[in-house]
Amino acid sequence: MHWSLLIYGLLGALLLWKAARLLEQLWWEPRRLERALRAQGLRGTSYRFLTGDLKEYRRFNKDAASRPLPLRCHDIAGHVSPFVYGAVREHGKTCFSWFGPIPRVTVTDPDLARDVMSNKFGHFEKPKFQAFSKLLADGVANYEGEKWVKHRRILNPAFHLEKIKRMLPVFATCCTDMINRWENSMSSEGSSEIDVWPEFQNLTGDVISRTAFGSNYQEGKNIFRLQ
Repeated sequence: MHWSLLIYGLLGALLLWKAARLLEQLWWEPRRLERALRAQGLRGTSYRFLTGDLKEYRRFNKDAASRPLPLRCHDIAGHVSPFVYGAVREHGKTCFSWFGPIPRVTVTDPDLARDVMSNKFGHFEKPKFQAFSKLLADGVANYEGEKWVKHRRILNPAFHLEKIKRMLPVFATCCTDMINRWENSMSSEGSSEIDVWPEFQNLTGDVISRTAFGSNYQEGKNIFRLQ
């Protein structure tokens, strides 16, 4: 009897500790972060327990998908990322929202974004990937610190400004070919509907093939299609 009471007591204490941890992660910590963000002058949505802004995010996406853009309208921001677009319009260029219990700060001011991306103090960290995900998607875009510096130095010569300048005629040729193809596909009324996704895939393959293979670019395009 004595041992069973001790076990029940330990289980109860463990459950209380776990409940306190969950409450800390799902309520107290998000509320502290919200107060800290507002104290720095940021505006944003109020935290909702557990879900954050996920319901609003889905509602905005559904609403945007139900209203197709007019044919010649180029104001696509509200359709590509409707929730962020609405948050920026309501709360300002630098605002925050909630992805579950995790706050997300949106920065649309170019100068401030440049300061954030060039941060040298390590406060801005890239998203962490699980061990299995690293096997599938890992590279210089995910590296940080000295590892990023080392790999960026290796890549720098290939993307030197002078080398990129020498490729401009190739880029122009590929873009001109694509535009000519679009113009030739127009109907007698002077308009045509084009699926630009495969077109830009072909443009990417064409540019890579011509810059990497030169005169043998057709062979390069065949290799690109096999990837």
